[in-house]
Amino acid sequence: MFCFQCEETSKGRGCTHLGICGKHSTTAQLQDLLIYLLKGLAVVAQAAPARIRTDPSLGRFIAESLFMTVTNVNFDDARLTERIEETIARREALKAMLGFDAANDLDAAQWSGSPDQYLERGIAVGILAESDEDVRALRELLVYGLKGLAAYLDHAAILGFEQPEINAFMIEALAASLTESHPDVLLAWVLRCGAQGVVVMALLDSAHTSTFGNPELTRIRQQVGTHPGILISGHDLKDLAELLEQTQGTGIDVYTHGEMLPAHAYPAFKQYPHLVGHYGHAWWQQDKEFAAFNGAILMTTNCLIPIEESYRDRIFTTGQAGWPGVPHIADRPPGGSKDFSPVIARARTCSPPTPLEQGELITGFAHAQLLALAEQVLAAVQSGAVRRLIVMGGCDGRHKQRAYYTELAQRLPQDTLILTAGCAKYRFNGLELGEIAGIPRLLDAGQCNDAYSLAYVALKLKEVLGVADINDLPIAYDIAWYEQKAVIVLLALLALGVKHIRLGPTLPAFLSPKVVQLLAERFDLKPIRDPETDIQEMLAGA
Repeated sequence: MFCFQCEETSKGRGCTHLGICGKHSTTAQLQDLLIYLLKGLAVVAQAAPARIRTDPSLGRFIAESLFMTVTNVNFDDARLTERIEETIARREALKAMLGFDAANDLDAAQWSGSPDQYLERGIAVGILAESDEDVRALRELLVYGLKGLAAYLDHAAILGFEQPEINAFMIEALAASLTESHPDVLLAWVLRCGAQGVVVMALLDSAHTSTFGNPELTRIRQQVGTHPGILISGHDLKDLAELLEQTQGTGIDVYTHGEMLPAHAYPAFKQYPHLVGHYGHAWWQQDKEFAAFNGAILMTTNCLIPIEESYRDRIFTTGQAGWPGVPHIADRPPGGSKDFSPVIARARTCSPPTPLEQGELITGFAHAQLLALAEQVLAAVQSGAVRRLIVMGGCDGRHKQRAYYTELAQRLPQDTLILTAGCAKYRFNGLELGEIAGIPRLLDAGQCNDAYSLAYVALKLKEVLGVADINDLPIAYDIAWYEQKAVIVLLALLALGVKHIRLGPTLPAFLSPKVVQLLAERFDLKPIRDPETDIQEMLAGA
């Protein structure tokens, strides 16, 4: 295997035997083959009429398949094998319908080996099959952006929100990642992917707010109750809605974990008194926290780590998430709901959670809530009470250097506001950071899925202040990344023209030195350094 798609890749170069995430080499090989064949399917679909390229079922299939290969999502070789077989079947059916022969020299559009050949073929067509490191870097940057895009698309589609033209773009971009090799052309595709990322994040925002209401400032308890509990982790809000509906009156409490924390801010979930609070921190601590929770656990999306024996018999996966031997809750039938009765039945047999934390956390500062504070924020900016808004969104992880983000938040001057979204907030959301003119200095917009709010606020502030260039706003970006959903957020910011972004704790291993230099020259993309130096430069607008 060779995998370098996440921030924690081995030695900052690539995992070659076992993924730091816990991914076995066979899983990596199957994922590589799946990506390769999806590119072949895209090449075939690109030659099809528009009605096929925009077909929702094809778009959903490609999005789900890409999502399965995001870091910490699916570790189940059996399900990956099934997905490879379905990809080949869809491609061949489409070729037969089209009488396709336009790319007979493209192996990805032709290869149809048997399952006993999948692992060997996965090695042959993996990341290192491209020998030019700069072409490889740009192709992988595009593919990882598409993986993040697909994750957001999947969340939106589950709630019934889809845009056919995005499906068409995803097909075209996947095909380009196979057939294009000129750096300028590939970089253009990367930026187009970022532009589509803005569109998709807006679509997902509409899906969430139309379905569950606009998030509002909310204080969340971290205490535990005396009833058995279900802990829901990941990102999927529809799963949470159906779980809450099915656990009403059962005597079971529901707790959020990780990226589910912002769900408490949506009005639709406040009607459920048995959604009692939040339990735990960021995804990478789940082994200890899941063990302490005692109850049943439902993992809805990415952020799954290798499962420990201490809770193996009470954890369930659903959606694209998967782990070998762990019960998987099937997708909902058309017009129906998922059946969480196995999770509920297991919870009934469990003890109440062991307490972890006391106190409260604050969330709910998505764009509607921020706009409700717009006059206060604008007045604070214009009066000088707020000198700078620091965007500290993105991912958390195990890397020791991530202590930088805690130290940065602690050292930032009192005339700065921190805007965040994603699990990076767990590095500083327990700090007492105070207020400015009645505005909390830490404004949590929600999940990584809610990063649109950060872009929306910047664009709205640009409009209100009447500045021509988004980089003239009193906003600085210090982004933590881990996986591919963070990649699409980064590409979206670049597509909007944002410069001077700091990225950490390390730069992506999949970027070659020349591509790093290219991004630095064009966008002033730079690695984090030490908190004091970075603070001084951000306050100066650099």
